[in-house]
Amino acid sequence: MAKINKEDALNYHEGKRPGKIEVVPTKPYFTQADLCLAYSPGVAEPCLEIQQDPQNAYRYTDKGNLVAVISNGTAVLGLGNIGALSGKPVMEGKGLLFKIYAGIDVFDIEVDETDPDKFIEAVKAISPTFGGINLEDIKAPECFEIERRLKEELDIPVMHDDQHGTAIISAAGLLNALEVNGKNISEVKVVVNGAGAAAISCTKLYIALGVKKENVVMLDSRGVINTNRTNLTPEKMEFVTSRTDINTLEEAVKGADVFLGLSKGNVLSKDMVRSMAKDPIVFALANPTPEITYEDAMESRPDVLMSTGRSDYPNQINNVIGFPYIFRGALDTASVAINEEMKLAAVRAIADLAKQPVPEIVNKVYHVNHLTFGRDYFIPKPVDPRLLVEVSTAVAKAAIESGVARKTITDWDAYKEHLLEFMGRESKLTQQIYEMARTDVQRVVFAEGAHASMMKAAVKAKEEGICQPILLGNDEIIAKIAKELGLSLEGIEVVNLRHPNEAPRRERYARILADKRQRKGYTFEEANDKMFERNYFGMMMVETGDADAFVTGLYTKYSNTIKVAKEVIGVQPGFNHFATMHILNSKKGTYFVADTLINRAPTTDTLVDIARLAEKSVRFFNHEPKIAMVSYSNFGTDKGGSAENVQKAVEYMHREFPDWKIDGEMQVNVAMNRELRDNKYPFNKLKGEEVNTLVFPNLNSANSSYKMLQALSPDTEIIGPIQIGLNKPIHFIDFESSVQEILNVTAVAAIDAMVNKRK
Repeated sequence: MAKINKEDALNYHEGKRPGKIEVVPTKPYFTQADLCLAYSPGVAEPCLEIQQDPQNAYRYTDKGNLVAVISNGTAVLGLGNIGALSGKPVMEGKGLLFKIYAGIDVFDIEVDETDPDKFIEAVKAISPTFGGINLEDIKAPECFEIERRLKEELDIPVMHDDQHGTAIISAAGLLNALEVNGKNISEVKVVVNGAGAAAISCTKLYIALGVKKENVVMLDSRGVINTNRTNLTPEKMEFVTSRTDINTLEEAVKGADVFLGLSKGNVLSKDMVRSMAKDPIVFALANPTPEITYEDAMESRPDVLMSTGRSDYPNQINNVIGFPYIFRGALDTASVAINEEMKLAAVRAIADLAKQPVPEIVNKVYHVNHLTFGRDYFIPKPVDPRLLVEVSTAVAKAAIESGVARKTITDWDAYKEHLLEFMGRESKLTQQIYEMARTDVQRVVFAEGAHASMMKAAVKAKEEGICQPILLGNDEIIAKIAKELGLSLEGIEVVNLRHPNEAPRRERYARILADKRQRKGYTFEEANDKMFERNYFGMMMVETGDADAFVTGLYTKYSNTIKVAKEVIGVQPGFNHFATMHILNSKKGTYFVADTLINRAPTTDTLVDIARLAEKSVRFFNHEPKIAMVSYSNFGTDKGGSAENVQKAVEYMHREFPDWKIDGEMQVNVAMNRELRDNKYPFNKLKGEEVNTLVFPNLNSANSSYKMLQALSPDTEIIGPIQIGLNKPIHFIDFESSVQEILNVTAVAAIDAMVNKRK
């Protein structure tokens, strides 16, 4: 888990623009006519339509994609009753999660009212604005009454995620953990430590799935809730056990099959875990410190099936696996409620997903993730791209079948396609890349180790678990700069390639390089001199297996770096060139752009290699390549120069790879506008397809295009440059690259290294 300090947290939330969310227009507003349609007088027409039929609000407004995240700040995270305004950053954060995971718009509403009746009236008064309401961080027992009454009195979905989110995810985990250890849900004995909103909701859902109520023992801060206790709330009374022989947690867990902790850290000891039944299930969900640490639980006995709420251990129970997709399914069916059938559908969809093969982006293409259903993987990862489709679809179907939907979906294939296109197919691409990199940590060398941006990226990569960083540079200077920047280099290797202690390694590298290049005029003396240069030394670390990947470019000119890469690493067999590619991740979709860095004025042969490498790389990222070879002209309208090179490259590709979806030359607007392209040039081999890969005629056009988009579209996520075509993972960055951009390239380099090892 990444280390977070106060300064970083405050800087993140303040930034250039305070807060984490904004409102963005979705309709044109450039002309007077646009403004007349948007407001007066045009806006009167949809108003009248809604007056005639309130359901028209789902047609003419954002109601059907708008959720209110509402809190009074009485139980904020682990901070307690800090008040409505103080809880606003959390509500904004929840809004951000809704948007990035499911494309749902959010207004965060902080209600400064602790009286349940007045709070309910306030929420009811503003409810016409929204398609759904997510109650958040409201303390028990008031939260039970607030949710119950709002669900009864409103005709839109209402869910208190603190209760039901954890219940749904942990219930899916429980079903799968029981499948792993071969136990019957109707027979297991369950101990619940904690009696707040989440604990009670979890227990109710477990019972709905088949746990017998008499097999449940619940504890609060005073001990076991049994018939000896008095002054219990109605919610606790529901789970009173008749067993008066147990009063403490230590007594309760003896012989238990399942422990669910929603209380506080370090209350479950190793001895208590040892006293549980064979193959015990331990869900220690207190955050950030669980009831027992993962290490202690596993040390206590090897047969334990363990989950926590933390991302740095297997089987994380994280509400983000559920709530975005539950609301997505409810909104898309204009449901009047989120009922038990919908919650159970979400449970089963999440549980089933963990038993399916991991996403193709991991298993089929990268061949790097060995996650299979079992003790270390019985809950899907939060970044699993399939959650949006699988869970939302299951919830939508349950809404329709249970009768709470006002909108019926009949074409489920079209609905699933709609979900994929809603935000762009890979709107979480960076998250997925990071997750992949964490599965098999690689040793990545950072060339300019003393550069502040590269040092920060290396430290961040270590904290995120993306790689094991190695910094090249003077160790004393690096230590000094790190101290000035307040960075900890603990666990990060620093290699001073010019230190006398490195002389034997420099000599070894020089002999290997000289032998490799002896027919190219290299001598040992010349090669030995080269080993004092960071790019030669760092690339030789990768070439010899002393490291797995190399990231460079903040100081060095590309022309020099390219020369070194060709000498030390070499181009992949079957190709005469290598190139780079940028990934542009926009709301419209994910696009791959080549060559953005290496080949200034490519010949026909070079363009052929770039296209072939791009096709290979796009498949690497689990997309089907649909390639447009672009130029300033369309399909032979101009002869000579770069356009002719593109034409000849396309002819070659059509001849040698007749089944590929590739065509050109064509202008960018023609490539990107399917209707225009297909109507004007119906013979094109991309007919009916949305282009996702652009191969440019020269470096100037490719580089200028992606940088213009980067400048004009700050919402477009750009990953790269990504090296394509070298024998080993050598990746380049721009001299102006930010820490985040270096981090993105580092994650790609790490994955590239994993794949390289498995060739």
